[in-house]
Amino acid sequence: MQAVWKNTVLADSDNCEVVEGNYYFPPDTLSMEYFRDSDTHTNCFWKGQASYYDIVVAGEINRDAAWYYPSPADKANRIMGYVAFWKGIEIIDN
Repeated sequence: MQAVWKNTVLADSDNCEVVEGNYYFPPDTLSMEYFRDSDTHTNCFWKGQASYYDIVVAGEINRDAAWYYPSPADKANRIMGYVAFWKGIEIIDN
């Protein structure tokens, strides 16, 4: 699977985890030069607190377009540190 925005591959992996219809990419499959830490956090009743990244490609910013769980609840341990996307980022089966 690939996560793509503005014709740029943000992540590429054969080992994504699918949770609630979202593909979570392992952290070592991300092209981190496009990721910028965000101050945004949200809570999921069963996964825990999510942290967010802004995606920056060619000077364009897609705010809070990626999220991850740095310390998930026990039921979500399999996605610890894995990153999912939204806000116009395409998930493509390569």
